[in-house]
Amino acid sequence: MKLNKSIFIALLAFPLSFLAQEKSDKATEKKLERATFESSTLVNSQTNVLYTKGTLQLTMNHRFGMFNNGPGQNDFFGLWAPANIRLALDYAVTDRIAVGFGTTKDSRLQDLSLKVALLRQTKDNSMPVSVTYYGNVVGDARPSENFIYPSDRYSFFNQLIIARRFSSNVSFQIAPSWSHYNYVERPVRNDVCGLEIGGRVKINPSTSILLDYSQTVTNYGKDQPKPGVSLGVEFSTGSHAFQLFVTNYRGIVPQQDIVYNQNDFMKGKFVIGFNITRLWHM
Repeated sequence: MKLNKSIFIALLAFPLSFLAQEKSDKATEKKLERATFESSTLVNSQTNVLYTKGTLQLTMNHRFGMFNNGPGQNDFFGLWAPANIRLALDYAVTDRIAVGFGTTKDSRLQDLSLKVALLRQTKDNSMPVSVTYYGNVVGDARPSENFIYPSDRYSFFNQLIIARRFSSNVSFQIAPSWSHYNYVERPVRNDVCGLEIGGRVKINPSTSILLDYSQTVTNYGKDQPKPGVSLGVEFSTGSHAFQLFVTNYRGIVPQQDIVYNQNDFMKGKFVIGFNITRLWHM
């Protein structure tokens, strides 16, 4: 347990060390490429987007019930079934660091997050990609009888988001991740590696098509988690973004989906969902 805590602390400290090395040269700042995505969220994943210092972001993530819940189920394609919801607030401490808190209905998950811009794409391609760190600590707030030890409540997620804006209409990202649960039941692993690939194609100034795919890399054997497949559309303005999509990830906290998802998108096991973000510049 002490080793796991040491690794997590080191991963949190690692991105911050880059910030101390970078110069605050205003001439360099002017050469930065415009934002890779319209929102800090790409369906189920984080993007590299961070907002200017003092920005407060409210996020609502909503997942309806399973679209195809089997014969005899009268839940109107999942819209009448129990939903999973997450509400979160994120605050930009600087132009390159944001902290957040969220609460999720399923399993009463409470999450604290950190997002740090390590490298940012420049217009002259001297830096061809943006690299962003995202991590969280999640606590399960269900009653104590659900756990053997208090530490069993906690899980951790760490991810590097490598993104590029190819043009005003096309953006792409790839993001390796590491998830850790203090307690799992076999064959689930305590430490799980994953890989996310996502992109956006604009079809007009305010509308985009979204694709988000996640794959668990760690091998479980026959109980291997199913890949996450998400397809959606995004409508955005200066301070709002609305994403409507289908996904086979019902969980909203990333490590929950990567470690536990057993919904097969190709067999109709997906949900309708939406994300809403609202910004206030303080």
